[in-house]
Amino acid sequence: MSAHADTHDHEDHGHHHKETFVTKYIFSMDHKMIAKQYLVTGTIMGVIGVLMSLLFRMQIAWPEEPNVLFEALLGKWAPDGVMDADIYLALVTIHGTIMVFFVLTAGLSGTFSNLLIPLQIGARDMASGFLNMISYWLFFLSSVFMIISLFVEAGPAAAGWTIYPPLSALPLAQGGSGAGMTLWLVSMAIFIASSLLGSLNYIVTVLNLRTKGMTMTRLPLTIWAFFVTAIIGVVSFPVLLSAALLLIMDRSFGTSFFLSDIFIQGEVLHYQGGSPVLFEHLFWFLGHPEVYIVLLPALGITSEIIATNSRKPIFGYRAMIASILAIAFLSTIVWGHHMFVSGMNPFLGSVFTFTTLLIAIPSAVKAFNYITTLWKGNLQMNPAMLFSIGLVSTFITGGLTGIILGDSALDINVHDTYFVVAHFHLVMGISALYGMFAGIYHWYPKMFGRMLNKNLGYVHFWVTAICAYGVFFPMHFIGMAGLPRRYYTNSNFPLFDDLSNVNVIITIFALIGGVFQIVFLWNFFYSMFYGKKATQNPWKSNTLEWTTPVEHMHGNWPGEIPHVHRWAYDYSKPGHDEDYVPQTVPLKDGEEELQH
Repeated sequence: MSAHADTHDHEDHGHHHKETFVTKYIFSMDHKMIAKQYLVTGTIMGVIGVLMSLLFRMQIAWPEEPNVLFEALLGKWAPDGVMDADIYLALVTIHGTIMVFFVLTAGLSGTFSNLLIPLQIGARDMASGFLNMISYWLFFLSSVFMIISLFVEAGPAAAGWTIYPPLSALPLAQGGSGAGMTLWLVSMAIFIASSLLGSLNYIVTVLNLRTKGMTMTRLPLTIWAFFVTAIIGVVSFPVLLSAALLLIMDRSFGTSFFLSDIFIQGEVLHYQGGSPVLFEHLFWFLGHPEVYIVLLPALGITSEIIATNSRKPIFGYRAMIASILAIAFLSTIVWGHHMFVSGMNPFLGSVFTFTTLLIAIPSAVKAFNYITTLWKGNLQMNPAMLFSIGLVSTFITGGLTGIILGDSALDINVHDTYFVVAHFHLVMGISALYGMFAGIYHWYPKMFGRMLNKNLGYVHFWVTAICAYGVFFPMHFIGMAGLPRRYYTNSNFPLFDDLSNVNVIITIFALIGGVFQIVFLWNFFYSMFYGKKATQNPWKSNTLEWTTPVEHMHGNWPGEIPHVHRWAYDYSKPGHDEDYVPQTVPLKDGEEELQH
């Protein structure tokens, strides 16, 4: 972009400063404000999701015992303080839906893609500010519908977050299969529209709006991760939308895409010819890429934070990009490993086993490259760095159990047990949450112009890390002992009596970890107003976002957009006085540009 065009562009943006409260904070088209909106909405949804998990964990630990909390929060669903079996299933369902889609997909990707893509590539804003605003408000609307479904008289959706038919397809199946399920489907249809608009915007922005000198091989790994995540979303989310629309037709218009011969209380229903397994294929065609839609942004954030706080170049930059691309491709051809027990042809099972085990290779490349970057680095152990290292830990421990679940012969023994719960919570849930926390601690000064309290951050990390392993590590063992997931109580099975004490321990860890998130929430909202004021580049980082003023302005840079002369990871480079060299600093005579 020429200096003339930049100046003109800046003058155009000058008009945005005369904004009202509504145009600045509510219907904003500034990517930085939209990022904050995503973050706050995602945080609120996260609090609701975590509260639900604490409620059903208490039910599993102390089944059928009166609990004053149940009576206060669940009302008619907990007569005399004893949780009803239907609401237990509903809590599990909505907890899973909220955490996977509303917190880890929209909260994580929506926040940091919006905040960082224009700032790190050197753009004034997203390609379309209007579409960006619409994508947030669709997300907000879908969140509202999901919360409304909790207050439906017959109860919210209760078919599990995977909403398999026939429980989700027959309004008669159970209480939550009625209006609650319809609201779930409407909410998800709106959510998918939001996700697609956002993803298309991210892709176009990265391809078209990079500043002068910002080649694709000079992009920070965060941008590569957000860019590839957006592509995966555009490929796979429409498949879930088609599944949701066909399910709505089965429920409301008498079709039978997913329903075969069904009897209810001896009465034959008129459905025939459909297949519930077809729904599983459509759901998991999104469902497995969804794991990486959640994980890749967290891994991108971790790449940036580990390099910055090791004061070293990221090890294997090009290998990291290749692994992101390989993960993206392989994630779309492994969905069948969720369906090994659905009667799948053993030969097809072996194909999905092969592709599933193959994805361990690029994942291992990322893990080893993180460890090598840390090796002999000048480590700055701030909360963002601790959460990033925590992510590498849970990514490895959770990923190892994936090798067992990815094998069609071994999976039969632990399918639908707590082993599966432990695996995907560690590799996807906790890892992605750690990435989100790391990103918040690292870019909070850029978002709010103030610093978070570091000591509260340390408390938050250590309690969260200990409790996360305290919750999910024992689940592997009760899963191998055969304890099925989603059971309201196991007291009817003497076989599992010996495991009840383990469930109590898991729940105690969950309660402590859940309560200590209040430390983070307090730090987050208190620091917004009373935190120590941030300097322009508090972490001495190389990327472009730290060249913008602390005070936000629409258009990001006053005057001309800076040009880029080097990659993002010139830390501790020989021949320079400082241990960091921003991307805007021209190469010296005879200086080589690094790109490992």
